[in-house]
Amino acid sequence: MTSARNFSYMVSDFILLGFPCRWEIQIFLFSIFFMTYILTLLGNMAIVCAVRWDHRLHTPMYILLANFSFLEICYVNSDVPNMLVNFLSRTKSISFTQCLLQLYFFFSLGTTECLFLSIMAYDRFLAICRPLYYPTIMTTKFCSSLVIFCWVYGFLWFLVPVIFVTQLPFCGPNVIDDFLCDLGPLLALASACVPIPGTVLLCGTMSSLLIFATFFYIIGSYSLVLRAVIQVPSAAGRKKAFSTCSSHLAVVFLFYGSVMITYVSPGSGQAEGMQKFTTLFYSVLTPFFNPMIYSLRNKEMKDALKKVLGGS
Repeated sequence: MTSARNFSYMVSDFILLGFPCRWEIQIFLFSIFFMTYILTLLGNMAIVCAVRWDHRLHTPMYILLANFSFLEICYVNSDVPNMLVNFLSRTKSISFTQCLLQLYFFFSLGTTECLFLSIMAYDRFLAICRPLYYPTIMTTKFCSSLVIFCWVYGFLWFLVPVIFVTQLPFCGPNVIDDFLCDLGPLLALASACVPIPGTVLLCGTMSSLLIFATFFYIIGSYSLVLRAVIQVPSAAGRKKAFSTCSSHLAVVFLFYGSVMITYVSPGSGQAEGMQKFTTLFYSVLTPFFNPMIYSLRNKEMKDALKKVLGGS
């Protein structure tokens, strides 16, 4: 372990290749992603403000949604600003410490997102399948406890794997074919120095356990919800419940589809350049689409957003 620590400091920084192309195209990509970044911040901030200012939205479902939107703001800030800087940078370097900090916050926020999606599925299950018990179970105090659990546990789950990564022997290769310090490329660089089967197994196990446990819980919850929705006698009630659940499921499939491709087997050698695009999808594009998905099919949220944005 001592030699590993000594080796780890042989690399003082990493080179993030990002999306290598001509300078003119780099400027064009910078403009596209900068606009996407600003719209993502504005869209998610609008949801947070709508829930904060509209007392009709002071219910568990919208409190969870507001926290989820705040999480998305944090999530894009963990990787997009550095990606934008790299578009304009000639060196495209990031220090060893900054790289490991980005890895920790990126994974912790991603873990928190998995937990929030699970809690939101639990909330919909209670509201639709157990409506008589919902007010007594999903109280404001219990909802606040769930929110605190998501944030705290989210930042604890990947702490040990990240500590293991900091101890790996980065002995020379320092070029990462990605736009952020992601787990797979870092494990690949370390394995070029010495075999690291234990760390790869730990990271893969932790990732798979989190992803599959939360995904199957969410799918199971919404399966019960959809079965209950079909049995609702009122057509208007069915439509409202289905609209809410379908928007939640759209976000789930957008996020988990790309996450599973990337992290179920980190460091396993995916197709060249494939990982950066799957990472781009769930870390940049999904937070961009989420405000539109959650607001377009939700009348209460649309009305609240109109007030926030100064509409009628």
